Amino acid sequence: MSSSVQVVEKATLMQRTVTFYHDVMAEMKKVTWPDWPQVRQLSIGVVVLALFIGIVIFILDNILRLVLVQGLPALFR
Repeated sequence: MSSSVQVVEKATLMQRTVTFYHDVMAEMKKVTWPDWPQVRQLSIGVVVLALFIGIVIFILDNILRLVLVQGLPALFR
């Protein structure tokens, strides 16, 4: 029973970098890129959603401040 060991040469850093670059370029050609109207529409949607969430947080912050800072201590006077 003899076992043979194969020695595999490790690729150099430059070879791995070039291979990585070619793989990335091949994958980027497969990507379906959105057109400008779609990019604009989605960007506006993100900004509107961020503003909406900011307004909700602002309202909740003010309500909790009124209840916890002004309302709760008034109960113990």
